[in-house]
Amino acid sequence: MEFVNDNGALVFYKHGEMCRIEAWGKDSLRVRSTMLGRLSGNDWALTEEYVKPETQIIFGTERYWDGNGEPEWKNNATIINGRIKAVVNFVGIISFYRDDKLILREYFRSYTGTISRESRCLKVINREWKGIIGGSEYSLHVKFESNEGEKIFGMGQYQQSCMELKGCVLELAQRNSQISVPFAVSNLGYGFLWNNPAVGQVTFGKNYTEWVARSTREMDYWITAADGPRQILENYTAVTGHADMFPEDLMGLWQCKLRYRTQDEVLTVARQYQKEGIRIDQIVIDFFHWTVQGDWKFDSKYWPDPKAMVDELHSMGIKVIVSVWPSVDRKSENFGPMMEKGLLIKTERGAAQTYDYQGDCVEIDPFNPETRKYVWEVCKKNYYDLGIDAFWLDNSEPDYGVYDFENYRYCDGPALSLSNIYPQMYSRVFYDEMSQLGKPVVNLLRCAWAGSQKYGNVVWSGDVPSTFEAFADQLQCGLNMGLAGIPWWTTDIGGFMTDDVNDPEFRQLLIRWYQFAVYSAVLRMHGDRGPYNIPPLDDRDWGGGYLHTGQPNELWSYGEENYKIMKKYYEIRMEMHDYIAGLFEEAHTNGSPLIRAMFYEFPEDEKCWNLQDQYMFGERYLVAPILHLNQFEREVYLPVGQWRLTSTGEVYSGGCSVTVDAPIEYMPVFERI
Repeated sequence: MEFVNDNGALVFYKHGEMCRIEAWGKDSLRVRSTMLGRLSGNDWALTEEYVKPETQIIFGTERYWDGNGEPEWKNNATIINGRIKAVVNFVGIISFYRDDKLILREYFRSYTGTISRESRCLKVINREWKGIIGGSEYSLHVKFESNEGEKIFGMGQYQQSCMELKGCVLELAQRNSQISVPFAVSNLGYGFLWNNPAVGQVTFGKNYTEWVARSTREMDYWITAADGPRQILENYTAVTGHADMFPEDLMGLWQCKLRYRTQDEVLTVARQYQKEGIRIDQIVIDFFHWTVQGDWKFDSKYWPDPKAMVDELHSMGIKVIVSVWPSVDRKSENFGPMMEKGLLIKTERGAAQTYDYQGDCVEIDPFNPETRKYVWEVCKKNYYDLGIDAFWLDNSEPDYGVYDFENYRYCDGPALSLSNIYPQMYSRVFYDEMSQLGKPVVNLLRCAWAGSQKYGNVVWSGDVPSTFEAFADQLQCGLNMGLAGIPWWTTDIGGFMTDDVNDPEFRQLLIRWYQFAVYSAVLRMHGDRGPYNIPPLDDRDWGGGYLHTGQPNELWSYGEENYKIMKKYYEIRMEMHDYIAGLFEEAHTNGSPLIRAMFYEFPEDEKCWNLQDQYMFGERYLVAPILHLNQFEREVYLPVGQWRLTSTGEVYSGGCSVTVDAPIEYMPVFERI
């Protein structure tokens, strides 16, 4: 096999495959290959400029035995970038080393002519390409050896109880409440980015790891070596991008419900908060304030003077965010022009429909620059020019009526090849334009992909149930999202789907969730609150008045005792303002999440690698959420050091577990001293 030094990159060819390994950032390598003769030039998540590091490429030989048992020598090659090294043997198997210690090796079980672990007759190879009949794309399977004792984290957000991912099978696809951000952090001191937006799957098996792209034109992954998770994320965000500086006037309370139906409702709520002496930083105007999906404008019957509404809210120091969906109803005034110009997603067969909630809809194609221009111009005229500050980009996966990815196509190619980056492209409809206008950009999205942190995205965890089980899942979701490089992450306080706001068990859940949210990146009240006994505003089958609304969802909506608790925790949030601002600055400079897995701060403590029901809010506060109904005490593990329990002031010595009280008025929090 021939190896070539191509201007500091190691290139080799094998059975029609061209593979390129090159330094890409500090202590990091990017690996690409294709069966099409040349690479596409797509950088996907690896968007940031960096100083090209000096690398070493060494050509050598290794011994093997031919069929007669005689020794022969075959070529191999090594590329070194700082602490990371890749060695490619004579059959194209790549092995990665951190400080000369093996951390990852491609999996190969076929006869090589050597007596080795890889020399088997199974004909299982490390990189398997299979052409898709009738197209230029391939399905791709890439396998790696499984490391015994390894723990894997990150990968975005999956609605499951497992935070540690070894042994898990994860779909690489976007869904409502599922966010595929394919960056994994290993306790062996490396991070791995599957830099490919294709729909697929990853299996972190005990026997091997396998990455699958169902339709792609090239393999692309990036690997970095470092001492621990903090340094891994620093290397990762240096090449994928950092979050912007978060505005200090958005670090408090965001008020939202399903849904404020009129501008009078919005102003009434805002005035009441002002009367109560509680500052809300932003109020959210949710869906169906519009006429039909895709009109992207206020229904004038219920929002007769939105500019006057925005002006009054601004006078109170409140910013305004409105919901924008990517779906365009056939009845929309924009459907005809957008369909005619090819600005909507195309279906491969059957009817032109991708979404069917409250209308016959096709969603926009943000891969098309003309789509991005069209949608922004409409939203600028109907929202931004009225003073609207930000956009809630809901359904941003997009939320297909049926997740048949093989039936959809974007202007850049089939959805199977590209769909995972859709939410990022959707966010850029707004970010690319707003960032040129001189104001900070903070938009709210339900989905993200690798690198989305640089596009002003606050990502929330989607439409999750209002249960303690779902609450526990959101904690591990948030910790893994942070480890995947997404620091601006939040949830619907109390969960999204509630049958009865008067249920005492729901109200207990709401308080426990609210206490947790105070110690997270964004404090945001939201939820679809039943029972649905509020009549619609009119009998039209379209517009802002016909759809149902949820029960009130303001801090005072759940009884005086609960209101007292929420006000107390609101004050705690306000008192932490300067500290929280410092955490957002860290996220901006080195990629550190605000809510951190215990091992992020204590990587040398083996126990911390096994904890998922407590976390660090920055480096100072250890937070122990209450994740079960009628739980009024809990055990908390304290790493070595001194810890002050904030409820009593009592100081504990760490290196052990302690049991502390957790009445409904209090969630255990320890301050590191």
